[in-house]
Amino acid sequence: MKYENELSPEVREKMKKNLVYVGIFSIVMLFAGLTSGYYVSMGKSFWLKYPMPNGFYLSTLFIGLSSLSFWLAIQGAKKDKQAQIKGAMAATLIFGAGFLYYQFQGYGQLVQKGVNPVNDILVTNGRYGDYYEFKYKGNLVAVDGNEYLINGKSISDQDFEKIQAYFKQFEKIKHNQTLRLREPNSAIELYYNGSPVLIKNGLLFTNDSTQLTYSDEVRLSELAINIRDKRGDFFARGTYGKDFTIYYSGKALQYENRQLKYNGTVLKPHLQLSAMQAADSASAYLYLITFVHLLHVLIALLYLVKVAIASFTGKFSSQNHLSLRLSSIFWHFLGLLWVYLLVFLIFIH
Repeated sequence: MKYENELSPEVREKMKKNLVYVGIFSIVMLFAGLTSGYYVSMGKSFWLKYPMPNGFYLSTLFIGLSSLSFWLAIQGAKKDKQAQIKGAMAATLIFGAGFLYYQFQGYGQLVQKGVNPVNDILVTNGRYGDYYEFKYKGNLVAVDGNEYLINGKSISDQDFEKIQAYFKQFEKIKHNQTLRLREPNSAIELYYNGSPVLIKNGLLFTNDSTQLTYSDEVRLSELAINIRDKRGDFFARGTYGKDFTIYYSGKALQYENRQLKYNGTVLKPHLQLSAMQAADSASAYLYLITFVHLLHVLIALLYLVKVAIASFTGKFSSQNHLSLRLSSIFWHFLGLLWVYLLVFLIFIH
C-alpha cells in the first residue's frame, strides 16, 4: 500500500475532495432531517409565525460577500497575484466575522420581540384578568393582545412605566416571608377576583380578615413579571396579525376579545386547552436550525484563519492552491446552505 506522500498529486487531490464531499453530504443529511422535522411538527399543532429579523438578512449579505472575496483569492492564486490573495483572504475573514456578528444581532432582535428558544405561545400563568386586575387613576385597565388599555386607548409609555415600577415590588416572593406593599401608589387600585385588595400595615388582604395566601402571592408575582415584560395574552411582543400570528393546521387563527378563533368560531374547549399548553416549537426549531448552521460557520471560519495565515506567508501560487480551493468549496456550500435555510424559514415559518 502506498503512503499518501507516495501517491500522485491527482490521486491526493481526489482523496481530499472526496473527504470534503463526504463532510458536505453529512451536513446536508443533518439539515434535511432538521427541516423535515420542522415541517412534520407543524402538522395539527399550534404554530407561531413572524417575519425574520433584519440581522438574518444582513448576515446573508456578508456571507455572500465572503464567498465572492474567496473566489477572488483563488483567481489571484491561479495568476500568482500575491497581493490579491492576501487582500481577498483578509476580506473573507472580515466578511465571515460579519456573518457571525449579524447572526447574533438577529437573535437579539428575536429576543426583543419576545421570541425565545424555550417559551409557550399563550400566557397562562399570571394572565391579566384571570385573578388580578387593577385601576389606574380610577379607570379599570383592560388588555387586548399585549396592549394595556384604558377606555379603549393604550396607556402612555410614561404612565406604564409608573405601573411597572409599582408592580416591580411583587416580582420576587419568598415562601417563608409575607408579601408586603412597600411602595404604595395612590393612582393604582389592585383587585382580586373582582374585589379590591385591602392594605393593612403593608399587608395584603382579600377581605377584612383574609390575607393573601402564598398561592395568591405567586399569581400576583406572575402578573408582575408579565407587566414588567409588557405581556398580555402572548409571549411574542407586538400586534397580533401584524408582528406575529398563530396558525393551527396550516390556517391563521383570528384573535378577538381575548379569544382565538378558528374559521371565525371560538376554539372548542379541548383546542383552547391545547393552545394554552402548546410550547412554541416553531421558535425552538428556528433557533436550533440556525444555531447549528452558525456552529459550522464558526468552525469553518477558525480553519480559514489557518488558511489566511498561509496565504499571508505566500504559500499559495498557481502551482499550489489545492487547500485554498477545497476550503472555498466548503465555504461556498455553507453560504448556499444558509440561503436555503433562510428561504425555507421565510416561506414556511
